[in-house]
Amino acid sequence: MSIAIQKLNHFAYRCKDAEETRHFYEDILGLPLYHIVRAENVPSTGEYNPFCHLFFKMNDGSCVAFFDLGDGVAPEPSPNTPSWVNHLALEVATHEELMDFKKRLETHGISVLGPTDHRTMESIYFFDPNGLRVELACWKVSMEQMEDESKVARAQLDEWTAQKRARLDA
Repeated sequence: MSIAIQKLNHFAYRCKDAEETRHFYEDILGLPLYHIVRAENVPSTGEYNPFCHLFFKMNDGSCVAFFDLGDGVAPEPSPNTPSWVNHLALEVATHEELMDFKKRLETHGISVLGPTDHRTMESIYFFDPNGLRVELACWKVSMEQMEDESKVARAQLDEWTAQKRARLDA
């Protein structure tokens, strides 16, 4: 079966306050507020749960989205997962843009970790007002190099899986 998935449409996350989230993503990160869905009932389940669903558009047309459930409650971190694992990674075009964002975030009083060198990418990390870890990243290598690296990805995963099984069986 060939996969016909084209691109990310949106990533959705809970937020404690729609306006606070809008300010962060639109005013600080520069992602325009693109669409709002408000409803009293959840369309997929029919259950009563008033919400405001906000969408912030990126240049490729994909969105970062949030649900304000109207209760002022922030999402809780996963109790069995380190805080650095679950995150939203957004791409910028250049190292200069990455450093401009770092300065902009720090000007707004946001603590920023990095830049961090991941060999193929360079990233900075920070938390949004909802406790979501956000990564801004730019490529350090060509897409041709990434295509070459993709040819060995399955072998690397198989090696990881074998080592993990050996550790768990020990």
